[in-house]
Amino acid sequence: MDNKKLLGKRIKELRKAAGLTQEKLAELIDIETTSLSGIESGRHFPSLPTVEKISDKLNVEIKALFDFSHLQPIEKMKADIIKNLDKLDESKISFIHKFFDGLK
Repeated sequence: MDNKKLLGKRIKELRKAAGLTQEKLAELIDIETTSLSGIESGRHFPSLPTVEKISDKLNVEIKALFDFSHLQPIEKMKADIIKNLDKLDESKISFIHKFFDGLK
């Protein structure tokens, strides 16, 4: 997925978590709803002033808008987990095992 789509998906995710509609967020940041729709769908990059307004109205740091780590493909996430398990001590592995066991 390209950066425009990732950024749009992240903004949409944070907007929904804040309980805002596209119309309301667009009003709060003083842009057209169609412009916000274009940003969220990954058709357009927002300008820096718009990024600042979005982060302000969503009450997140600008860097949170660019945190795409949880949007990675499942296979990459699994590989990262396995790679990092080898670096953990016994107590942390035991904790993770208990956590996963509780998810069943």
